[in-house]
Amino acid sequence: MSGPVRLDDTSLWVHERGSGYPIIVLHAGPGLDHHAFGAYLDPLAERFRLLLVDQRGQGRSDPVELETFTLPRLAQDVIMLARALELERFAVLGHSFGAFVALQHAVDYPGMASQIILSGGVPSGRFFRVVERNLAELEPREARLQVQAAMAREEPRPPSAFAAFVADVMPFQFADPVDPRIDEYLKATGETIYTPDVYRHSRTMDPIEVEDQLGEVAAPVLAIVGRFDRSCIYAASKAIVDGVTDGELALFDHSGHVPFAEEPQRFRAEVSGFLERHP
Repeated sequence: MSGPVRLDDTSLWVHERGSGYPIIVLHAGPGLDHHAFGAYLDPLAERFRLLLVDQRGQGRSDPVELETFTLPRLAQDVIMLARALELERFAVLGHSFGAFVALQHAVDYPGMASQIILSGGVPSGRFFRVVERNLAELEPREARLQVQAAMAREEPRPPSAFAAFVADVMPFQFADPVDPRIDEYLKATGETIYTPDVYRHSRTMDPIEVEDQLGEVAAPVLAIVGRFDRSCIYAASKAIVDGVTDGELALFDHSGHVPFAEEPQRFRAEVSGFLERHP
């Protein structure tokens, strides 16, 4: 099932798969939509109710005033969506930017979500200082030049240009920059509706800064990170787990920034196991 869910100032598009215990799923971005997960999470729908959200102003969700596109407002959307759907208990799973939203939600609304799952998250913008160095060290050279050229281009405006940008930087996201599964991932996410204006606006946003508030998180947290993640690095996930009261760390030895696509079976097993341990 798919359809809009009305909040106070906008509607969010929610694609629902499966039944059972609900998991609100927050995509990467900004500027992408729930298709960023492809079908990699679908087997979880055999046991859980996946609520894949097109976050504020993205995908099939209603356009919004860009000044409302902030991490605190996106975090508030999570609890408002849960209330609109009349969810008494639920988990939140966020990847990359979606993990930032999930973590902000966990800090701002302690205990509202019963479990928090962060894939490629960070608690502070300070962890992004390594990105430039990691890009400079990317091998092979052809992949490095492709990513650098994409990053140097003028910020994309039409959706087609943004789609090309996302494809061109993908070698930086995978553990193996020439992994043949990059093409598979791009095909799996081919229905994504891109919103480059949201991406451009996000470049002016304040980064996430909740490292000194992690002790306020009341729910158990699972932090998933790829050993070869060059942007949301292992140290960031380790800081999250060390800072919260009840944290678990799952290190994926053969993944970069997209472990749900690089090691999908283990990713799903970690999510299921965590929810079983924290029913």
